[in-house]
Amino acid sequence: MDQEQLRYPIGKFIFQDGYTPAEIKTNIQIISALPSKFINLLGGWTEEQYNTPYRPDGWTVRQLIHHVADSHINAYTRCRLALTEDNPVIKPYEEHLWAELPDAKAAPVELSLQLIRYVHLRWVLLLNSMGETELARTYVHPASGRTFRMDEVIANYAWHSEHHYQHAYKLAARNNW
Repeated sequence: MDQEQLRYPIGKFIFQDGYTPAEIKTNIQIISALPSKFINLLGGWTEEQYNTPYRPDGWTVRQLIHHVADSHINAYTRCRLALTEDNPVIKPYEEHLWAELPDAKAAPVELSLQLIRYVHLRWVLLLNSMGETELARTYVHPASGRTFRMDEVIANYAWHSEHHYQHAYKLAARNNW
């Protein structure tokens, strides 16, 4: 498997001009399923397995899970901001630096699995409550200057969920875990 496949096991995310109600529903289901998929996959892994990078020069599975928790907490907050403010400029964060913080490198994986579980419960309730008007609400990412619609955010985080799940899943498959 080449580096590009290891880095992007499901390919890079591609934004669409719009998303159908069926696509939005499917994307919300993908987000909803992630906590259980991670818990089922990672249950019973050893500390050595959690400390294994999912690709050469990549994060460990421990860092990966903590990253998903960090990222999805931020995404949930950004959705709430977009729904309560007029096209807010969100606060970006340096995810590669967050992954190097001591808690991301050493904290028990279970802590972030539970964070993901409970954030996703709240987030999915919020996402499922959105109608056409809410799905068209936006926020601005200051690093790119790009405006993101909520339907795009949902699609992006469905991709992000499966993208990182596949990192851990493919590592487990390669190592027969």
